[in-house]
Amino acid sequence: MTDLEQTVSALTSDRHGVVVATIVGDEVTVRGTAGLDGSTRFEIGSITKVFTALTLARLTVAGAVTLDEPLRELLPPDTTVPLRDGVPITLRHLATHTSGLPRLPTGMLLGALLRPGKPDPYAGCSEDFLLRALARTRLSSTPGSRFRYSNFGAGLLGLALARRAGLSYEDLVAREITRPLDMEGTGIALPTTQGYRKPGRPVPAWHLAAMAGAGGLRSTADEVARFVQAHWDPTGALAPAVATALGVEHRVNPFLTTRLGWMSRQLHPKQGGFVQIFHNGGTGGFASFAGFDVERRVGVVALSDTSRSVDGPSFALLTALQSAA
Repeated sequence: MTDLEQTVSALTSDRHGVVVATIVGDEVTVRGTAGLDGSTRFEIGSITKVFTALTLARLTVAGAVTLDEPLRELLPPDTTVPLRDGVPITLRHLATHTSGLPRLPTGMLLGALLRPGKPDPYAGCSEDFLLRALARTRLSSTPGSRFRYSNFGAGLLGLALARRAGLSYEDLVAREITRPLDMEGTGIALPTTQGYRKPGRPVPAWHLAAMAGAGGLRSTADEVARFVQAHWDPTGALAPAVATALGVEHRVNPFLTTRLGWMSRQLHPKQGGFVQIFHNGGTGGFASFAGFDVERRVGVVALSDTSRSVDGPSFALLTALQSAA
């Protein structure tokens, strides 16, 4: 049994179905279960944040924005954007989770609790709701000083970039990322396979509204693999933006660093000492993982139609690919 087959087998337990892709240079190998394959579309959850951050990098390379531009410059003029110690939130802070913003907008959880019959926690996240929540927010730290993972910040980044471009978030990502990579099956207003909280427990799709930049994209294993490959293509359309995104680093701890959108972890020397660049995702009925090694040109994509995490076996498969490279 190959490493890929072992990973698929490990991910079959307590899940309805899964698709796993291994990437070695230009070659992609895909395996799926429960009738799912490389063209099956899933909610990819927080992997969307990487698309948002790479869109920021593309706009930065084009001169449309700068990484250190204050968020307030991209929002309506009457928007109140919190400061801490006189330091404004910048686009860089949003993309590296160092803005000091909370994980979720103020009032979002209360709103979800008041809609028990509608299990879509982001359904009420309109632009107006987000901006009002932003005005009421107190930052937990000085922007740029500390890592604090924030869906709120990623959603605001997507909203702000779309406003600057004069496009919807979906159209902006299409222009900057998915169209150049011929990812026609990736977007927001696209159908997916059925998602499950656990086998036999189907759940409705999530619609992230103005928070789309935090987790609203839907895609396939084939196309996420193509997106990963773009990170080691030195002549590709996205190469300058990839260099910008991976060149930004904020150290979280001795083993974990955040880039623009991506996270990277340094394995212990006993595990090979490899660097793994990655992001995972999860929605009400889906789980996702994408990880790679630029130097060795290997990667893994795992998409599940069940909300249980796929991280452990995916990291193990990536380490095996790195060891074999």
